[in-house]
Amino acid sequence: MTESPDAEQTSVAEDSPGFWRTQEMLLVQQVMSHVGKDLTLEKPFREMLHLMSELLGLNRGRIVLPDPERGDYAIKYSYGLTMEERDRGRYAPGEGITGRVLANKQLIIVQDIDREPDFLARAVTRAQLPQETVSFIAMPINVEGKGIGVLACHRLLRRRRTLSDDVSMLRILATLTGQLLQLKSAVEQKTKSLEQHNAMLAKALESATPRYGIIGTSSALLRAIGQLEQVASSNATVLLLGESGTGKELFARALHLASTRHDMPFIKVNCAAIPEGLFESELFGHERGAFTGAMEARAGLFEQAKGGTIFLDEIGELPLGMQAKLLRTIQEGTISRLGAKRETKIDVRLVAATNRDLQKEIGNGRFREDLYYRLNVIPVRLPALRDRREDIPLLIGNFVSRVNQTNQRNVNLTTHVVEYLASLSWPGNIRQLSNLIERLVLLASSSLVELKDVVPIVAEAMEHEPKQADVDDVGEGDENSGLSVRPYGAADSHSADTLQSALRKQGGNKSRAAQALGLTARQFAYRWKKLGLD
Repeated sequence: MTESPDAEQTSVAEDSPGFWRTQEMLLVQQVMSHVGKDLTLEKPFREMLHLMSELLGLNRGRIVLPDPERGDYAIKYSYGLTMEERDRGRYAPGEGITGRVLANKQLIIVQDIDREPDFLARAVTRAQLPQETVSFIAMPINVEGKGIGVLACHRLLRRRRTLSDDVSMLRILATLTGQLLQLKSAVEQKTKSLEQHNAMLAKALESATPRYGIIGTSSALLRAIGQLEQVASSNATVLLLGESGTGKELFARALHLASTRHDMPFIKVNCAAIPEGLFESELFGHERGAFTGAMEARAGLFEQAKGGTIFLDEIGELPLGMQAKLLRTIQEGTISRLGAKRETKIDVRLVAATNRDLQKEIGNGRFREDLYYRLNVIPVRLPALRDRREDIPLLIGNFVSRVNQTNQRNVNLTTHVVEYLASLSWPGNIRQLSNLIERLVLLASSSLVELKDVVPIVAEAMEHEPKQADVDDVGEGDENSGLSVRPYGAADSHSADTLQSALRKQGGNKSRAAQALGLTARQFAYRWKKLGLD
């Protein structure tokens, strides 16, 4: 291997700082010309390490990065090393000079590797290096204060180029390396996310009709459906979590339909609708004479669901006494009718749902912790409608068609109305949207519902919509993230300062800025353009 850049140079040009600045600029220029052409970073990093050697005399450059498979750090990119030497270059944090840089995130300069006991000479043996005094520079690659690797190289100690110049240049190259690695990671994550979303979309579009009657193609919705399908064939208890109106019963039925029990009964139990004194009889049944009025034996809902699925909606409303009996049923797989002297074995898949925070209920003494862990085997969180806005036009179309068919009407909504409805936050979720669409269709005085007809009805509906006590903040911005609805105003209803201020508060998102001002996205865009803000 040629060591010409390491050798003493006699050229007068090398005594000039301008010579080295030219070399440095050429190095950076050549490296940047490769950026973006190879997402693997193999070409830009190899060119950088190659030119470090050829132009600056910084030889055997290597970039050391984590190896997730082995849990240590390895030489990922190099120049001037054989494959065998590169494979030997593995380090744990704190091990040798490279390991110390990884652990401490601080630059280490070894003036003479022969006098440094911590220098391992692991990748390149001393016999392979020049006889002169050899230095080693190890520069940390830091990203946002976190050390992610090391950029290191050899150089001859005695050279006309100063060591401080080499360190300055390596610091610049280490920063560039960190930024490129960060960009590569971001691109890979985005690509993976898009691939997953495309896969979910492809699966959703396999048939022309919605799967299990669930309408939508948003990633949040398809993720929840995918979770259900993954566990459908098992007998594990599933807990559906989410706000009121997100379609828990529909998802419970979807789980039943996707399971091997789909030909057996699906029994829904609304725990909030059963009087406390009737819970045990309703769920577990009773024998004749078990209580006054029990003229004959009756199978409970668990027995009626034999071989199928029982869905306990609003499980948070279950009284504590019944919680203990339900826990025993889940654990033992048996039920005992009121007045019965023996237990009955049952074969039932249990699905529960709640819009409450059960962990808070446990802290308040209103829900048993042991039952919570039995129910929470497979938790599936259903997305709120505001988290799947792209599905709102599909849902609106489905609801309009259904109401028209049921009531023999022929009413449609304008594009402006659909865009306006899609911009709202819907605290009542799908149930609220469905009810509103039904009202709009039934109250329509013509075959086409326009925005001026919708805004007052929406304002009234939102005003009377009870807020979810267990809903997280709708989004960034408190008052801006709710359902602020204003009448359809004049085109000059908002000043340029008002529009620009709203846009800044919403991070440049015009749809959210429009929503914050009570406008549709189209109204916002019209006012923006009319004021010459483009």
